[in-house]
This record gives sequence, C-alpha cells and structure tokens, in this order.
Amino acid sequence: MDTARLSRFVSGLWDEEIVPRLVEYIRIPNKSPMFDKDWKAHGHMDAAVKLMSDWAQSKLAALPGATLEVVQLEGRTPLIYIEVPATGASNDTAVLYGHLDKQPEMTGWAEGLGPWTPVLKGDKLYGRGGADDGYAIFGSLAALLALREQGVPHARCVILIEACEESGSYDLPYYVDHLAARIGNPSLVVCLDSGCGNYEQLWLTTSLRGMTGGNLTVQVLEEGVHSGDASGVVPSSFRILREILSRLEDPETGTIKPKELYVEIPAQRVEQAKHAATVLGSDIYSKFPWAEGMQPVTHELPELVLNRTWRPQLAVTGIGGIPPLDSAGNVLRPFTAVKLSLRVPPTLDAKKAGQLLKQLLEKDPPYGAKVSFDLEKDGSGWNAPALSPWLAQAVDEASMNQFGAPATYMGEGGSIPFMGMLGEKFPQAQFLITGVLGPHSNAHGPNEFLHIPTGKKVSAVVAEVVAKHYAQGAKD
Repeated sequence: MDTARLSRFVSGLWDEEIVPRLVEYIRIPNKSPMFDKDWKAHGHMDAAVKLMSDWAQSKLAALPGATLEVVQLEGRTPLIYIEVPATGASNDTAVLYGHLDKQPEMTGWAEGLGPWTPVLKGDKLYGRGGADDGYAIFGSLAALLALREQGVPHARCVILIEACEESGSYDLPYYVDHLAARIGNPSLVVCLDSGCGNYEQLWLTTSLRGMTGGNLTVQVLEEGVHSGDASGVVPSSFRILREILSRLEDPETGTIKPKELYVEIPAQRVEQAKHAATVLGSDIYSKFPWAEGMQPVTHELPELVLNRTWRPQLAVTGIGGIPPLDSAGNVLRPFTAVKLSLRVPPTLDAKKAGQLLKQLLEKDPPYGAKVSFDLEKDGSGWNAPALSPWLAQAVDEASMNQFGAPATYMGEGGSIPFMGMLGEKFPQAQFLITGVLGPHSNAHGPNEFLHIPTGKKVSAVVAEVVAKHYAQGAKD
C-alpha cells in the first residue's frame, strides 16, 4: 500500500465531503433519548440518520455489493447497518462502530459558539457531536474507500452506527441480537468513539470505566417555609443530602469510600499508565480549563492517570429543588435533589455497583427524612484483551506512517457500553479503540470541537489496520 497516497485520498475526501456533512450534522439537535424524551416526535434523530445514511449510500457505488439499511425496532432508536463484502478470499469479519446521538446543550459556550452552531476555526470544527461521535461513519467509510481506491483487499466489514450511546446504549443489545446472524463472528472490532492524550500520535484505549447513576432526592417538608421560622427546628434537606453523600465520597479528598467499588488494577495497566504519564507530562491536567489558582487532586502524574481510568469517582452533574440566585427567597426548601454519575473500574459489575449505591444512600435516613435514589442507568466497563502481535505491529506502523510517532496505550475514564457487550459475545476478537477527543476538545461540555487533522489521520490508520487484518487472515 502507498501510505502517502492513502493519506492524500483520505484528506481530500474529508475536505471535499466529510467536513461539509459534519457542519450540517452539528446543526441538528438530535439529543440522546435520556435528554429528549420526545425525540421521536421532534424528528431530529431521524434527520441525523437521513443525513448520514444519504451520504453513505452515495458512496456505496464505489464498494460493489455493499448494502445499507436503517434498522428500526419497535419503540427503539434507529440503527444504521452497513455491510461491505470482502474484496479477497477471506472468511473474517471486521465490525466498525460509532454513534450519532448527542449530549445536551450545556452552558458556557464562548461568544459566537454554540452546540448547534457549527464554526470552523483553523483546523477545528466547533459544535456538539462532530467529535463525539458524528465523524465515525464518515471515517469508517473513508478508510474502506481509500483501500478500494488502491485495490488493497480487506475482509468483510460491518458498520454499526447506533443512536442511544449517550443514554447508556440500552437499545443496542436488542439490535445486536436482532442482527446476530448478519453480523457474524468478527475477529476485529474498530471503535472511533474514544479519546487521545494528544494530537501528535495514535492513542489506543486499553480500558473503559463503567458507570452507574441516578437521582438522589432528600425531602423534609411538603412545602417551603420561612427560614427564620423553621431553621434550627427543621433539618435542612441540603445538609442531610451532604451527610448522605459523605457515605459514598470523602468530602475532603474525593476518595470513594466503599471498598466494594474498587478492583485490583492489572500490573500491565499500571505500567501503561506510567508510560502515558511520561509521554503527556503535565498535559494530563493542564488540558482542562482550570479556574485561576486551582490545582489537580495530586501532582503524581501516574496516579492521575489511574484515578481517571481504574478508580471509582463521583460527579454531581445536576441539581433540583434549588431556585436561581436571583429568585431565592428566605425559604427553607422542602427538598434537594442531585443527579449522580459514578464511574466505576473497568472490570467491576456496574449493575451490582448500582444496587450497592442505592442501598448505601437510602438506608437509615437522618431525622427520618424521605430519601430516594432512582437508578437511571448502569453499564459495565471493559478491559481490552491482550493485543495479538499482528495488531500491535500494525498499530505501531500505522501510527508512524500517519502521525510520525509510535502509538501509546492508555485507559479512558468514559464508558462505551458496546465494547463490554462485544467483549462478552466475541471473546476472541481483537479491538482497535481510538478517537479524536484530545486536549481541550471538551466532549459533553461547552466549546466541544473536532480536530480535523486527527480525524483524517485516524481514518487512514483504520484503513491500514483493516488491510493488515485481511493479510493476517490470509496467513492463518
């Protein structure tokens, strides 16, 4: 394969077709079902599916025998299913995965930017969903089209683009079961929904944390009352909630207290964390938009890597029952509610973690307060199987060809439930999990952007690895 020609082809396709389509995709407010209960009636998800599937269909003529179907099970979000036949003598299958649903708007976007306002600034495309994970279908097809342009053979490829990932992929198991006979038994899984430590080399995700979470509510009154009359008599719902949360999290250090929420970290992952810390240095924490004077929880860099990849951590992501500052009267409020997101280690059972969380938070309520924790989601994490020698070599060569630097391995703190599901169903498969979410790209937050040069390079890496996958199958 001519890797320089590969890069030129992919870059041209991105500039001429993919970036303009991503601009239109960002305009569509197709929030994941958890954040838009009336997603079907609003039609935004269908609009995003149509935009992507129309473009993909227009490219399938260059991939003889390829087919596309929008699969829609009753009452579930849609899924784009693309099947591209092998171009040589191969019985292997590669699955390429992504998602098209988005996180909600979030506040704090810089002037001129917004979640549904695509803005190109230099090599960055701002707006919600371009990097997480709208580019996946375009990058996957770009890789296959680049191979076909040079006549480089590949195994049978199945592209799956779901519309429920940001809600925990609760629809995906039904589609995997529904399509099981068509998907087959993949020996390679490619996922483009992960992060990268920097934009200078390829980053392979070795693990993903699981998560559980929901809404914790503490109620003390049926209605609000004058704080001068009630304070000192009626316990504050906020204080009780704070006390209950301290059962889970040390308020001084942020350390999660229950030992049942920890696992033994594999020695290889500890060593990879040390290497990643050496490569990244202070970029591990300096990439975040810190308030002036703020410091990370520790300056031990390998510990920061392990904190965000293998240790449980709590985030309070929403709050209810508290009025805005400009309309907050002198009232002792009847309740306080918070939305909790608990990240758990990759190999911990997230369902059991959720049950433990509910029991821990609801038991023995102080003062007899009405305490309820409503679980919204749980998804176990994933720890990658050992890389086969062919894939390790292919990844390093592709990283050198496209980035000019060797690949680096690191876990990610986020969750991709599909990986754990496929890992269970296809224990012999090899996994290439990577992505474009690097420093300051701020997925889920304000000012999210897609770093276009990295998108191009990742697409070319996928092409190289898929070609090596075919070659390895031919040897076997």
